[in-house]
Amino acid sequence: MKKSLIILLVLFTVKSGFAQTAAMPASEIVLKDAYAKAFKENKKVMLIFHASWCGWCKKMEASLNDPSVKKMFDDNYVITTLDVMEQPAKKDLENPGSMDVMTRFHGEKSGLPFWVVLDAKGKVLADSQIRPAGASMDTYGDNIGCPASADEVAKFTAILKATSKLNDAQLAVIAKRFAQNAPAPATKPATPATPASPASVGSM
Repeated sequence: MKKSLIILLVLFTVKSGFAQTAAMPASEIVLKDAYAKAFKENKKVMLIFHASWCGWCKKMEASLNDPSVKKMFDDNYVITTLDVMEQPAKKDLENPGSMDVMTRFHGEKSGLPFWVVLDAKGKVLADSQIRPAGASMDTYGDNIGCPASADEVAKFTAILKATSKLNDAQLAVIAKRFAQNAPAPATKPATPATPASPASVGSM
């Protein structure tokens, strides 16, 4: 009886581990489905590379799903995510082949989140890297990740304007939402009052 229980436990563990690994679809399948949906719905694909440990990735997701802007993005983009760069203990969360796809889009040096806007045929229209004027998409730049600063938000909304049907009023709402991601300015500690010198006290 004890031996049977051990065998069942081993089989259950193996099966559960396989199910977890198989749960994440291959990156190329994710992309194929995104392109097909974008073609059918006449939208662009916004492909976002993220990881479970990445705090800014969570901010990006929260921003895109904020009720104030979610419909605007959903009406214009097929937002698709690929999990990449996980810690060894969470490698089962990665989409197989995600690092290869990220490298193909010149994002392997960028950090996370890294995102790319593509048309329904997979042509890169823009990404989250800021490059020198006139530089090609093959040039590595500075990754803005989840837009937060004024410059990053301006770059992001310019990309949205060029790759969607969003109007200026909608872009202003999106800019306002992403500006909320900016870290709060550091507050200076209060300067203690300087005690009056004996001479000044005596002269009062």
